[in-house]
Amino acid sequence: MAYSFGPGPLTPAIKILVIANVAVFLVTLVAPALIQSLGLWPKPLFEQGQIWRPFTYMFLHGGLFHILFNMLALWMFGVELERMWGTKYFTKYYFVTGVGAALTTMVLSFLPGDMGSQLYASNTIGASGAVYGILLAYGLYFPNRPILMFMLFPLPAKVYVAIIGAIALLSSMSAGGGVAHVAHLGGLIAGYIFLKGGRLHLLSEIQYRYLKWRINRSRRRFDVYNGGRSADDVNRRVH
Repeated sequence: MAYSFGPGPLTPAIKILVIANVAVFLVTLVAPALIQSLGLWPKPLFEQGQIWRPFTYMFLHGGLFHILFNMLALWMFGVELERMWGTKYFTKYYFVTGVGAALTTMVLSFLPGDMGSQLYASNTIGASGAVYGILLAYGLYFPNRPILMFMLFPLPAKVYVAIIGAIALLSSMSAGGGVAHVAHLGGLIAGYIFLKGGRLHLLSEIQYRYLKWRINRSRRRFDVYNGGRSADDVNRRVH
């Protein structure tokens, strides 16, 4: 069995995302105050109406390894999805999962107790929510593709995603360290809803059913059938 590292060259959307994230990271090295102004911080978002935060937080990172691992995962798991879906759909999915992760954090920040108060007062940054959404989609579309867990042993993609989902869920239930994990869990949930029950998925299903109905109608109109014999075959005529 042959193994290879990585899916190949960067696709258009991923190339732009990587460049944007790296550029913002370099800017924040010079002006770190931007992290406070652009991160996902529910307190000023709700109290001062800073509605840009659920979008801008995705391009901020807290250190070299933070951005390195996020961009590496985006490249490794996102390239095949963009090739399969197309750039437009992939870009939409990326931002839906990223914003969905932010909305999850915002909603849970109103929970009573330590967890809610911690989320409300904390500033979450990073593309991890969207990246977790990418991982979910990869696990759904390539369930048996082997992924190295902790770079040590291979697991099927569906098992890998289930494990990181469980880790995110359990970690988000901890008041001491659940801030970023809530965003991870939100990215997984948003990705699943979008792929399994989202509006675009429903429209695609309606279009498919309508097209199938038209094909079957045309077959009946021109007496086209799929093969086999039926009781009235003797009465059929070739047109």
